[in-house]
Formats: sequence, C-alpha cells, structure tokens
Amino acid sequence: MRVLMANKFHYMVGGSETCYFSMKRLLETRGHTVIDFSMADEKNVPSPSSDYFVGNVNYNGKNSLGRQLLLARNFVYSPEAKKKFERLVHDTKPDLVHLHMFHHQLSPSILDVIKKYRIPAVYTAHDLQLLCPNYKMARHGTLCEACLNGQVFSCVRNRCVMDSFTKSALAALENKLHRSRGIYGVLRCLILPSEFYRQLFLKAGYAPERLVHIPNFLNLPPLEEAARETKEPYILFVGRLCEEKGLRTLLRAAEGADVSLHLAGTGRMEEEIKAALRKPGFSRVKLLGFLESEALTAEMRGASALVLPSEWYENGPYAAIEALRWGLPLIGSRVGGLPELIQENGMLVSPGDAEGFRAAMRAVLALPDAEWKRMSGISLRLYRENHTAERFAEKLGQVYSRLGFTL
Repeated sequence: MRVLMANKFHYMVGGSETCYFSMKRLLETRGHTVIDFSMADEKNVPSPSSDYFVGNVNYNGKNSLGRQLLLARNFVYSPEAKKKFERLVHDTKPDLVHLHMFHHQLSPSILDVIKKYRIPAVYTAHDLQLLCPNYKMARHGTLCEACLNGQVFSCVRNRCVMDSFTKSALAALENKLHRSRGIYGVLRCLILPSEFYRQLFLKAGYAPERLVHIPNFLNLPPLEEAARETKEPYILFVGRLCEEKGLRTLLRAAEGADVSLHLAGTGRMEEEIKAALRKPGFSRVKLLGFLESEALTAEMRGASALVLPSEWYENGPYAAIEALRWGLPLIGSRVGGLPELIQENGMLVSPGDAEGFRAAMRAVLALPDAEWKRMSGISLRLYRENHTAERFAEKLGQVYSRLGFTL
C-alpha cells in the first residue's frame, strides 16, 4: 500500500508531529510505502519527496503589504499547495491519503485534488480546526462553543485569534468558506484521539460512521513497574509555554507553595515566565527549556507526577501518554480529553483553579510509597491497554480495512 501522509511540519514541533512520525514508522515497518507532503524548512527530516514541499510560510512574521495579501490568500486557499500536491499525486499514485495538520500552511486546497482523483482519505484531528476558527474552542481564557454549528463570525466579533480583528476575520472566512462548499466531505474517516473530541464532532453534525476514536500511541514498549528516581521529589510540566496550557494558573499555584516544579518546553510565554521566576516565591520552580529525548526521559523518570493544567479542550496530549508509560500519576484539568487519561492514577482539578492545583501537587508529593505505587501501576496499565503501537495498529487497521486496504 502507498500512503500519502501530509502534515504542515516535517520536523518535531509538538504532539501532532510525534503522531505523524510514529505512524510513518509503523506503516513502513509493516512494508508499506509512505509518501511525505509538507512545508519546506531547514529543520526538516530528510524526505525523498521534499522537492514537492510548499515554500516556507510564517504568518506571524513582519511582511510588506503585498506579501501580507499573498499570505492571506494562501491562508484560505493555497494554489501552490494544490499544484504541488497534485503533481505529487500524479507522480506517485498513492492508494490512500492520510492527513494530519494541513490547514493554513498547506490549506484545504489539497482536498480538491483528493476529490478530483477520488482517493480514499483519512484525517487525524489533532485539534478542533474543522469546528473552530482559532482551533481551541477557547477565547480570552474562557471555553467557547459559539462556532460549533457554523456561526463562525462570533470569532471576528470577539477577536478570538491573537486578539486581532484582521487575523480573526481571515480565520473565520477560511472556516466558513470550506464548510459551506462541503469539501470536508472527501474525508471518509476522521480519527479522534479522545472520545471527548468524537462527541464534539457528533454535536457539530458529523455522521457517527465517519468518526473513530483511536487514542494516541508511542512506539515504545510498556514497562512492568516504575519507581521515583530522585532525591528531591518534584512535579513536572511538559508542553508549549502558552496561555491555553494553563501556565498562569500553574505559576499562581506554585508561588510560595514550597513545591518543587520543573517546566520543560518553549513558547510565547517564555519571557513572561522567566520574569515571574525572578520574583520571590518561585525559588523552587525551574524552567528547563526544550528537552531532547534523553533529557526528557531523565525528567520523567525522576518526577513524582506530571501536571496538565490546560484551559482548553485538550485532546490526548503526548506528554500525558509518555508519563503513563513511565508510570507517573497525573494531575490535570477536568476538561477535554484529560479525564479519559486520569482515573484512579491521579487527581482532577477544575481548570483555572490555582488553589486546587496547589493542593493536588502537595498531596501527590506527600503520598506514601505504597499509594504512589498503586497510582503508578494504574498509569502503567492504562498505557498497556490503550497507547501501545500494537493497540493503535489494530484500530487503524480496522479503519483502513473499511476503505479496502490491509495494514
């Protein structure tokens, strides 16, 4: 089987790329050919099809007026992406297309090629882009479902995209245009990494037979047991340093709390966080920056728990799945797909509740060894049951078989 997989980034950025490259390896180890389509970038993993990649696009950089107008057009519908995608389809003749993150840098223009050549297509929804112009269903720190049924111009009224009227209007236009022309109908199956997301798509009117819940996975074997390997117990956060991840709430929770907290990641809040950590009350909070695989593994092995204070409809975050694999208890917001990952292996807190997160972090750090091991065992079991490559392949194989292919 020849599978054309598209994702706007061809290097590690976040969870969607972890899924993209993990799935690519999974398919290739089973003897299938994976054809890449992405955006050109000097950081890209080498690819035989890189000549077909679209030019690099930065929608947040400083550009001339002419360049801004060109980017705005491509944001909504990219002729370049359509042309190069069609050339790639023509030259490689894929049996199946599997899309990941394709909006904006690649744009839904590539869906017209899929429709023209009648290629079976699957889409893994890593976020809520099809349902919400700002992809998060959150605005200015508040959860919001105003655009769920197509009333997307509330996004403009509320300036939901970076608090910008222009960017919000462009995002709303893109969302409305492609919904109204029905092009998402070419996606035969939508894979949702959380049951919560599946329910949202049902609520938005998607037919249930098109929606399949398949949890995210790691190409790593499950462990039998875990143990805290640190002299100083600490709580770990891993992810983008941005508002929707609940970083401001987490800082309020940690201030003066006598709780050791390690923050691993980068993002637009990095300078704000650095400034906060220079103030009294944050002496036990460490900002680690982006961690490569070995360093992140060391942090996971040494942590007492992973904290996920998200304030948007989180899907199935890879930080949480990796923590399950290492047998860590989880402390997370009662929002989105997080409650599906946090059962008796941790604690759920209302999003934005700094006092609740402070209490939960203190409680986990104070757990007796026997109780910590009990929670750890549940995390390990959840990983074995839901997030291994074997389990993912079984469910993905069922999706592909419906389209006439064997994984």
